Amino acid sequence: MVAHEKPNTAAVNVTKGVAIASELEVAKSFGARTKGLLGRDGLRPEQGMLIDPCSSIHMWFMRFPIDVVFLDKKNRVVGLKRNVKPWGMAWSWRGVKTLELPVGTIAATRTQVGDIVAFQTSVPKAE
Repeated sequence: MVAHEKPNTAAVNVTKGVAIASELEVAKSFGARTKGLLGRDGLRPEQGMLIDPCSSIHMWFMRFPIDVVFLDKKNRVVGLKRNVKPWGMAWSWRGVKTLELPVGTIAATRTQVGDIVAFQTSVPKAE
C-alpha cells in the first residue's frame, strides 16, 4: 500500500443490494462537517459524502445540486430529498447522519424510507 492512500469507504443499500456510493468521503470532525462539499464543482456518479452527526444541510454557496439521504442511528433511511439546489436546505427530524450524493442517485438505486444502509471499508492492496 502506498503510504498516503486511505482506506476506501462505500455505502451500500443492503435492502436493495446496490451500492449507493463506492467512493464515500466521511466528515466527522466539526471542520469537515462544516465545510462539507463547499468549494467543489460536483460529484462523480460513484462519489458521496457521509456527514456524521448531521440532521440538516444547507446549500449556501454551493455550485451544484445533490440528492440527500437521512439515516437514523441504526442506518435506516428516515428521509430523502431529491435534487436539493444551491441555496436550498433539507432536514429530517429523525436523521442523525446524512449522505450527500449526486442528483439521480436516489432514483437510480431505488432507495426509499425504511431501507438499511451499510458502510464498508476496504484497504487498498499492496502492489
